[in-house]
Amino acid sequence: MEIRVFAPASVANIGVGYDILGFALESPGDEVVARFSDGKGMSIGQITGTNRLPFSPEKNTATFSAQALLNFLGKSEIGIELDIHKKMPFGSGLGSSAASAVAGVFAVNTLLGNPLTKKELLHFAVLGEQLADGSYHADNVAPSLLGGIILIRENATLDITSLPIPDDLVAAVIYPEVEVLTRDSRNILKPDISLQKCIAQTGNLASFIAGLYRSDYELIGRSLTDHVIEPQRAVLIPHFYEIKNMALKMDALGCSISGAGPSIFALFKGETAAQKGGMAMKNIFEVHGIPATLYTGKINQGGAVVLS
Repeated sequence: MEIRVFAPASVANIGVGYDILGFALESPGDEVVARFSDGKGMSIGQITGTNRLPFSPEKNTATFSAQALLNFLGKSEIGIELDIHKKMPFGSGLGSSAASAVAGVFAVNTLLGNPLTKKELLHFAVLGEQLADGSYHADNVAPSLLGGIILIRENATLDITSLPIPDDLVAAVIYPEVEVLTRDSRNILKPDISLQKCIAQTGNLASFIAGLYRSDYELIGRSLTDHVIEPQRAVLIPHFYEIKNMALKMDALGCSISGAGPSIFALFKGETAAQKGGMAMKNIFEVHGIPATLYTGKINQGGAVVLS
């Protein structure tokens, strides 16, 4: 018996919600195949799509999160083997390690007959993400697992809320082949912000959420200005402001850094606008000699799914 699952990439922060907002993408994502084995605990059969991931179960986010689930269920002696098929770039700012952790824990839970609900799996998937970047946060993991746009009131307790998604809200995400590791992107951040920036940022965060509830695209657009993280991280991404200005010129509601970068996301009203705006953004990277990939689509509302 084998179970094949898919876990999508995700955009964390959404500009105004550092570590507390994220949404899932339709593509790319990771696939994991789980099967019972003759050994004990988790093992890895094969990894495709990259040569940069460890085969050691203690060091791989997919098997680490799945083993934590087995331990919790009192089934640590059961032998399960995973095949991991990376279908998204490493160090992209699209939640690559989170997608692997989600796919691993979701596949094993499915193989065991779904003893836990999706939401109950969240903690174990976050443990896998923590292994990768040293921080216990769910802004990539929660949307990858559950789908949609997720608000995290508190990471420590995983107090999360699914936010409404306006019908015509479409994302364009550009991944340039420039590597920015999450650890490095976190280290550049200053620990304190001014009261003025705090007021501006919280106002934008609240208004962004209100815009989602009201399907008010103009309010969403007015709110997607990051006063805190983007100004510090933009220096890590070549030509960031040139691309952001192009996105806004192409009628993007807003544009900012996806997670730790280097990927850049923009939100649009309508798929045609997202395709045109995304291509214009992508072309700037390519004019400067940087290969880039464009992903467009509506918000993925299903999260992790069983493929077969």
